[in-house]
Amino acid sequence: MRKAVFPATFDPIHYGHVDIVRRAVAIFDELIVGVYDHRHPLKRLVFSVEDRLEMTHVALKDIERVRVLPYSGLTVDFALSVGAQAIVRGLRVFSDFELEFRMALANRRLQPSIEMVCFIASEEHMYLASSTIREIASLGGDVSSMVPPNVQLALLAHFSNMGDDASTSVDIVSLRD
Repeated sequence: MRKAVFPATFDPIHYGHVDIVRRAVAIFDELIVGVYDHRHPLKRLVFSVEDRLEMTHVALKDIERVRVLPYSGLTVDFALSVGAQAIVRGLRVFSDFELEFRMALANRRLQPSIEMVCFIASEEHMYLASSTIREIASLGGDVSSMVPPNVQLALLAHFSNMGDDASTSVDIVSLRD
């Protein structure tokens, strides 16, 4: 059985992620979507791991042969623990390639039996990034074309509960200009 892991923080999951999942299950017999469950030192996460798992489960519920699991630690160790032979990643822009290339080399050093499989983002999703979606939502923008309905509702609820502090809870990159 060909099994792969698609790891990310999914903070939140968006249509680019869903597209990668759909394409990966066309190649692999089973895809385990790994939701990283510890705070990343370089990322300011908005949602708890429980919320991210729930949003991911709902967003992917209609896709067969997909399991959603939390994990921590090294991704290659997680891949081994679930019997995966590959790690699936998505590439949007050149900077993604550089990062994924370095991670693939490090992962191969750590576990030569795990392959890295990269999917080029579909053209309609190339601009999508969870950080951009969080920023737009925190500023009251419409993200309905970027995320599944359950995620849009979660973002709206999260940022409306924060009131005027909503936009200070995410890293603002460029959308205020």
